[in-house]
Amino acid sequence: QRRVYRTTTHVPQELGQIMDSETFEKSRLYQLDKSTFSFWSGLYSEVEGTMILLCGGIPFLWNLSGQISGRAGFGPEYEIVQSLVFLLLATLFSAVTGLPWSLYNTFVIEEKHGFNQQTLGFFFKDAIKKFVVTQCILLPVTSLLLYIIKIGGDYFFIYAWLFTLVVSLVLVTIYADYIAPLFDKFIPLPEGELKQQIETMAKSIDFPLTKVYVVEGSKRSSHSNAYFYGFFKNKRIVLFDTLLEDYSALNKEPAEEDGEDEETKSKTKNKKQGCKNEEVLAVLGHELGHWKLGHTVKNIIISQINSFLCFFLFAVLIGRKELFAAFGFYDTQPTLIGLMIIFQFIFSPYNEVLSFCLTVLSRRFEFQADAFAKELGKAKDLYSALIKLNKDNLGFPVSDWIFSMWHYSHPPLLERLQALKDAKQE
Repeated sequence: QRRVYRTTTHVPQELGQIMDSETFEKSRLYQLDKSTFSFWSGLYSEVEGTMILLCGGIPFLWNLSGQISGRAGFGPEYEIVQSLVFLLLATLFSAVTGLPWSLYNTFVIEEKHGFNQQTLGFFFKDAIKKFVVTQCILLPVTSLLLYIIKIGGDYFFIYAWLFTLVVSLVLVTIYADYIAPLFDKFIPLPEGELKQQIETMAKSIDFPLTKVYVVEGSKRSSHSNAYFYGFFKNKRIVLFDTLLEDYSALNKEPAEEDGEDEETKSKTKNKKQGCKNEEVLAVLGHELGHWKLGHTVKNIIISQINSFLCFFLFAVLIGRKELFAAFGFYDTQPTLIGLMIIFQFIFSPYNEVLSFCLTVLSRRFEFQADAFAKELGKAKDLYSALIKLNKDNLGFPVSDWIFSMWHYSHPPLLERLQALKDAKQE
């Protein structure tokens, strides 16, 4: 794929009508920089993980956690307390070692190519907030999971799976209403033509829409997105302001900016960003297609079947002392360490195969959602929206077929456009 980035310096003939040479070159350089960063950060991650295993980093951190919890009055019999201290130290170590890479990605690569909208102060405030919120969720959930495994008896894997199912459903339910607003500002889409058109389209396919929000994604990045969430008869749609031509802060002149958020950089872009109302409706037609065709439910079912299988195999393997001994635990078999060994290392090859299968399924779902938008009469607008979004996000439309097959959860741009082309011409 890097060879494709380096050698494809001119717009291919089939792209001549949809992409100018300047945008093509910008996207090529952006993706080449991202590829280089991905290689070095991935290599560092592999070296770091290997050194931790070879040098006994996991048992060292476990013993350190025992010493810390012991000083607080919790002896070896309080395994769950020691496990939480271990988890806190491990996530803190991961956050610290990953910080330089995150800083470089945000303030060098994303900044260089015009996507970063954060100040350094906003970045660190955001990172600290994310770490704290993560711990507030992770530590209680982990302690309850470990407790259930301890007292669950022979069928603990069923109870553990049911617990994680409930937790995941609760998090999906509360995320957009209570967690996401801690990081971004969500405002109801004002009354007007766009909102009326969205409500009309939702009603036409029996989508139980209750609210439409606009999220100020532009204070963090100029990348754009849209999604829906909620269960049963309480569905909400969220649009990034960068998706909307009329709302994107990047389209405003400096004089138009209200200056309410001093942490957000005031950057003037020499480009028009976002989609027109008809194109936004086409993008939403695609997203609602995922709901109408049951893709969301199918993904949840697949995820839960996989989760149950993993907990079942964990129950089979957790008693194998040689697994713990291989990772430096000769005298003890802590449950949290067993979870880490089995889920992170033993299942690693299986997870790669599963990830590939889900990628293939995802691409199939994307084509089906595009076809659904086409049936709504949105083929022409979705066609132009995909081109605009690709341009706004500097997506590179040429890819090596093996790289694309393994990594792309969405079909390449040309394949999606070709599928829409016939209906567009009609």
